[in-house]
Amino acid sequence: MSDRIVSWHSNPSKPRYTPPAGAVDAHCHTFGPMAEFPFSAKAKYLPEDAGPDKLFALRDHLGFSRNVIVQASCHGTDNAGTLNAIAKSNGKARGVAVVDPAISEAELAALHEGGIRGIRFNFLKRLVDDAPKDKFLEVASRLPAGWHVVIYFEADILDELRPFMDAIPVPLVIDHMGRPDVTQGPNGAEIQAFRRFLESRDDIWFKATCPDRLDPTGDPWNAFADAVAPLVADYQDRVLWGTDWPHPNMQDNVPDDGHLVDMIPRIAQTMELQQKLLVTNPMRLYWPEEI
Repeated sequence: MSDRIVSWHSNPSKPRYTPPAGAVDAHCHTFGPMAEFPFSAKAKYLPEDAGPDKLFALRDHLGFSRNVIVQASCHGTDNAGTLNAIAKSNGKARGVAVVDPAISEAELAALHEGGIRGIRFNFLKRLVDDAPKDKFLEVASRLPAGWHVVIYFEADILDELRPFMDAIPVPLVIDHMGRPDVTQGPNGAEIQAFRRFLESRDDIWFKATCPDRLDPTGDPWNAFADAVAPLVADYQDRVLWGTDWPHPNMQDNVPDDGHLVDMIPRIAQTMELQQKLLVTNPMRLYWPEEI
């Protein structure tokens, strides 16, 4: 097992911040267990098992009620592990799948029945070998009603991706704000470019997530807080939050999940904003039938 990556904190602190009732961790993953849900032959990393039992124990420890489980790249387009975690959640998890663009309508319907509410397109070259935009657009046009598309990219290709994203006919959710350089501050070029993108259509959502990935100044991630708080305030009806547990490929900079939760009141600085970030918005997107 020594060649498998462990990238989460073994004993995360209890957050000082208490999330509101019904709070949703809207971006997290599960890995394996490999014996039951093998990793893709194309996987760029081989993580240690991080199954639903560990995820739900962390959820409870941090004070959350629900999870949105995003299919990790190491599992490719086999969503069985994600579906297994959703099935074990007692209705407290929904998911985002990664699919072969040739997926049939019947297979999409089966994913919907299993709790999937969106699909993810990944443009990080270090994680995926191929991202065929034409095929992505075709499958995006066939999604079940109420689904959305999650897109993961880095800030330097935002302009390149704009025509593709503009053509997607369903709501968009941008992982980690498109990974801007938060050290530039709230008025930096990459944050401002992301703002212009958000202004281009009113159905673009984003995840105010991953200070551990985006802020090289380190915990307590002051640059992230300074850059992201204005985004959360200005686009408060289109923002989500999540832990990113178990932090794929973060073995050299493992965050304390309790500290990640304590970032929430720094970027959502009123109770109203916190309620939208953690409850109202993710419920609208993933559990609209319960609103």
